[in-house]
Amino acid sequence: MSQDSPTLQRPARTGGSDRAGTQSLGRGIKLMRMIATRPGFGWRLSDLSAACQQDKATVHRMLACLVEERLVEQRTSDKHYVPGPLMYELGFALPERVQYQHCVESVVQGLARQMGGIGVMLLRSGNEYVCTIRAGTLPLTGMMVYAGTRRPLFTSVGGVAILQTLPPEEVREVLLDNVAQEIARRGTARLEALQKMRERSDRHGFGVNLGDVVPGVHAFAAPVRDGKGDAFAAVCLMGTGDLYGEERAGEIRGVLFAAADALAADAHKFNM
Repeated sequence: MSQDSPTLQRPARTGGSDRAGTQSLGRGIKLMRMIATRPGFGWRLSDLSAACQQDKATVHRMLACLVEERLVEQRTSDKHYVPGPLMYELGFALPERVQYQHCVESVVQGLARQMGGIGVMLLRSGNEYVCTIRAGTLPLTGMMVYAGTRRPLFTSVGGVAILQTLPPEEVREVLLDNVAQEIARRGTARLEALQKMRERSDRHGFGVNLGDVVPGVHAFAAPVRDGKGDAFAAVCLMGTGDLYGEERAGEIRGVLFAAADALAADAHKFNM
């Protein structure tokens, strides 16, 4: 080869390593999201492995790292894995969202007092929702939504209210994911009821559930939009059928959309 010929060098072998690292990070994030779906009860290793569709040895290795970093804890009493303190601490890196949560608490608590029911705020998290606050003292048998609850969007009237604002193709993608999650966790038994809730909500033009999913529990929801008009959350009102019959849907809609407007104004103030 002459001195004028260009020097040929073996390309750095980073592609495979980068992909492997990204895949490992993705698996770890999926694991943390799954652990966050059951913050109180927690997860056994075998259940986490099945839910994440990963082998137990891989999940165990990731859990050991997450526990060491305090993102996950293993409870001493039953060895279940639960969210760790670092999950909470990292949230303080977003002070405006912490301040916004205080506004949310005030609005939702006021809604619950005004209407005599349960007020809930659901924040969209990808294809899922996470409950940020539950307010009110009305006893509701079968209503298992509390602060920290994370579930697929289409399983809640609040999630349905958010879905109503999305483009059709995005709705289709979310529903495909949500149905797959529902079948994997609970089978097909609730799919008809969940479809009935979506259809009823479409007829009313906002989130409406008249005992469609849990008998005796009626729920309503309005989307909360950001400055671009995208729904990032939903404010919900829940109670019994006696308290919130269909004849009150118009009244409840007005109250909920007023609360949603207040929450949207606060979100704009805090650059949400």
